[in-house]
Amino acid sequence: MKITDPATGTGNFYKLEERRCTALYCLYKQMDDQRITRREGFHMAGCEWAALNKKMKEYHDCEWGVPVYDDRVQFEYLALEVMQCGLSWNTVLQKRETLRRAFAGFDYEKLAQFDERDVERILSCDGIIKSQGKSKAILKNARAFMSIRRETGSFSEYLWSFTGGMPLVYRSHQDKGVPARNMLSQRIAEDLKRRGFTYIGAVTVYSHLQACGIINDHARTCPRYEELVHIYGAAETDGE
Repeated sequence: MKITDPATGTGNFYKLEERRCTALYCLYKQMDDQRITRREGFHMAGCEWAALNKKMKEYHDCEWGVPVYDDRVQFEYLALEVMQCGLSWNTVLQKRETLRRAFAGFDYEKLAQFDERDVERILSCDGIIKSQGKSKAILKNARAFMSIRRETGSFSEYLWSFTGGMPLVYRSHQDKGVPARNMLSQRIAEDLKRRGFTYIGAVTVYSHLQACGIINDHARTCPRYEELVHIYGAAETDGE
């Protein structure tokens, strides 16, 4: 499955990523030249949740909402969302490095080969989120993830195909607030479950779509909103 750039009608998103990364570097260089700095403790106005602590701020400023086209990153984000079920996102971020070590750097090819003994080893790691159900789900999802890659060539391209390759901006989210789920996340969750994923519901999928930039839910008053729209573009919609 090949996704073309809606702006040009050509090319694969993986090839386009280099151009976009260059644009991102140039944008931040311009910001630096203008002496726009981010002081310690400063958070971008608009997304108030980012002010909780340093890790949340760094995650907001550097990762959240940035379009992801790399399958390893996609799988890591999905695995973290599974771990977050019933917990705060802050808890997951604080344990992220521990989770990376326990789950082989979120290498889906390796995880797809893990068995019950590996689950026991994971649960014995210090500082881990000790949930057998979630740990088994991540391993099962790694196998389902590999299946999608075999079918489509790329999990990222599979996921981006639901929006035609464009990040979405929902106008209603700026006025009515950001929902926990929507019709898009419900449709994707149903398809993922059909393909063998578990611990993946509409709420979890919606959070993943926000994280990997398929939905840009930064507040319009947040500088990251305009930065991401400038670099990656966006398709505005009146839907929910």
